[in-house]
Amino acid sequence: MGFPAGSPVFPRFSPISPRMSVLSLKGVTKHYPRTTHAALEDLSLEIQEGEILSVTGESGSGKTTLLRLIAGLEVPDTGTITVGQRPVCAPGMAPLPPEKRGVGMVFQNYALFPHLTVRDNVLYGLSRRQSNAERTEILARVLALTGLPGMEKRYPHELSGGQQQRVALARALAPHPPVILLDEPFSNLDASLRQQLREDVGRILRAAGTTALLVTHDTRDALAVSDRIAVLRHGRLQQIGTPREIYHEPANEATATLFGSMNFLPAGTLGRAREAGPVWVRPEHLEVITLPERESAAGSLTGTVSRSHFYGDRQEVSVVCGGDAGEAFELSVMMAPVPTVPVGARVTVREKSVASHS
Repeated sequence: MGFPAGSPVFPRFSPISPRMSVLSLKGVTKHYPRTTHAALEDLSLEIQEGEILSVTGESGSGKTTLLRLIAGLEVPDTGTITVGQRPVCAPGMAPLPPEKRGVGMVFQNYALFPHLTVRDNVLYGLSRRQSNAERTEILARVLALTGLPGMEKRYPHELSGGQQQRVALARALAPHPPVILLDEPFSNLDASLRQQLREDVGRILRAAGTTALLVTHDTRDALAVSDRIAVLRHGRLQQIGTPREIYHEPANEATATLFGSMNFLPAGTLGRAREAGPVWVRPEHLEVITLPERESAAGSLTGTVSRSHFYGDRQEVSVVCGGDAGEAFELSVMMAPVPTVPVGARVTVREKSVASHS
């Protein structure tokens, strides 16, 4: 589904001001009964207007708790939550209930009413004080924005999974909330539809100028959709940054491995003699080269292929290096599917140029 840039049927609901915070959490902590560790510990973050922020982490990292606290389904032990310029939960005040927070919600299972048409599902959250003309205009706008014009009279069971998800997004957009929360929005979809819907949702949110917080356990969702990513682990914020920053410059080993394979090599390898500590390099940032026997390239490693896995569009080769003078270690190289690198082959591995993987 494509949206023509600048088309009048895809207006922005509000101008984007990158310096204005739409959602803010300061010092938020949440414990659950009969648990020894906090579900969230002293968490602070801000989302700017028009920004898409994904929150990711392993199971039990605090992602769902964060979403529920913002939505008003849980109350923090300490800390302040602000939506727009209005505190919705702070010390000394009664937390605002979910319906008064001005937060849109897209649920993992879509949560569409099966007995209502697309029209009635989308308009469900609008104020009854709005005129029929206003409601009709909003319906037309959000259905056009989400690629669903002409489907007003259909029921959820008559729609595909992707269409149901877009109806849920249209319903969240209709009241024009300051921020939309998306809870694992792609988890119920198969791989091919998931990729397409990721693109659709990102495009829809940006076309609407909507501020969004997306919770996902799948780092591919976070990398594909987000302006920034926040990584949680054991209830603590590990790192926040752009997708490229998180992937190429992870703050710690846990964050590095959450986003894919990472080689942790002995200090000084691959020509990085000036770096203190282990050398971190992702498998796709290495390459296998062919050199004459007994010849080695500067900053390279020589070893024996111990495993080789073919994945169709690529192959992953494991190489055991070292031994003799030093302790042996294994590294992984992700490379093109051809030529085949057989187990037992002696190979030379070096790091690709920075320009090739930045």
